[in-house]
Amino acid sequence: MTGRLILTAEAMRAAEQAAIDRGTSVETLMERAGAALAETAYRFAGPMPVLILCGPGNNGGDGYVAARHLAARGVAVRVAALSSPNSDAAKRARSQWEGEVETLSTETGPAQLVIDALFGTGLKRELEGHVSQQLSRLCQAAIVRIACDLPSGVETDSGAELSAVPDFDMTVTFGALKPAHLLHPAMHRCGRIVLADIGIEADASWHEIGAPVLPPFDSGGHKYDRGLVHALAGTMPGAIALSAKGAALAGAGYVRISTSRPILGLPSSIVQLDTAQVNDERIGCLLVGPGLGDVPQVLTLALTSKAPKVIDADGITHLGDPARLRGQDAIVTPHEGEFRKLFGDLEGTKPERALEAARRSGGVVVYKGPDTLVASPEGRLGFAPSAHPWLASAGTGDVLAGIIAAMRARGLGAFDAACGGVWLHGRAAEIAGPELIADDLAEAIPAAIASL
Repeated sequence: MTGRLILTAEAMRAAEQAAIDRGTSVETLMERAGAALAETAYRFAGPMPVLILCGPGNNGGDGYVAARHLAARGVAVRVAALSSPNSDAAKRARSQWEGEVETLSTETGPAQLVIDALFGTGLKRELEGHVSQQLSRLCQAAIVRIACDLPSGVETDSGAELSAVPDFDMTVTFGALKPAHLLHPAMHRCGRIVLADIGIEADASWHEIGAPVLPPFDSGGHKYDRGLVHALAGTMPGAIALSAKGAALAGAGYVRISTSRPILGLPSSIVQLDTAQVNDERIGCLLVGPGLGDVPQVLTLALTSKAPKVIDADGITHLGDPARLRGQDAIVTPHEGEFRKLFGDLEGTKPERALEAARRSGGVVVYKGPDTLVASPEGRLGFAPSAHPWLASAGTGDVLAGIIAAMRARGLGAFDAACGGVWLHGRAAEIAGPELIADDLAEAIPAAIASL
């Protein structure tokens, strides 16, 4: 279920140092990175003429190595440097490049392919104005744009744009993904992300969210073995209906809704009750919040249940204090506004805020947005693949809550259920397409599961 490893700038430096301590030199790591950059660029863009922009640090060193490897393939290569290299490894890489090195300036001519190797991991300040201008000019003139490690101007750990950042077609990174690759707004500048293995080893609890591994169905089992999702309705029944439909189509064996007013149009397999049986020991997951409205007593009732819970939308709003979640075995799914209302204005990057919220609440937090994160109290953090903008549509969050509830009821742990739900939600959006409404998204869930 976990995908590619994600390392902060500090963690990446530590992993590189560990590799060096084991006997792999900085020069060897740079040679591997530059060779991988060249190989990926050649496979992606073919032999088109290339301009490589090299900075003074090791990112620039990767660029010099890539230049040498591309030239060896017969590619017409030009190198434009911001300044002379300032690290021994980069100086060595520069010395091995036998071609001319231009000075990056207004006189630097464009090329069909531009590789940005100016600044990578660890940038903390905006680019100087003339550097940003030349990078933007040359990228705009190119047919294909590839970034080395990260687009220059991006802050590694937060995904912030410290300067104007061009749109790249591809980013080639090394050893592990960086948070910015999957955080807004930087994620939208990176294009396709390619991860190259350069011999870095690390053990981290931050990962890209991968496809879930669902428990197999018992050939002799019954509907309760597949999981009972019990939903509590509020004043807007359409929202809880979408959640219930999402849960049913995500494979829950039995879905029922406590509602005082019948909900029309639901699949006949979803049972509607006029009682709230929140202490039924067969409940695999209790779902509360979508369409709840101004009836906080329904949330209070839900919190009396010992069943695992998914709390969404108005349920989050009515919590008031994150401490109410302690001991609840809960998954909460706030968007930005709900997150701030429940947890306040926490400091730090979005990953740091997500983890702090999970620690304070004792629950799993699905911090929704264009860069959805799943955080556990133990420090695990899942980064969702880039979300499709067509998910910004009414009701899609209700469907997500239902999918997560089904994953939890089917037997996945809280963190894995949340990650699995997020992945399936994104895959269903791909299948449903850019004009989707929430009903289309729910209907695409079985195809998303079939794609596993």
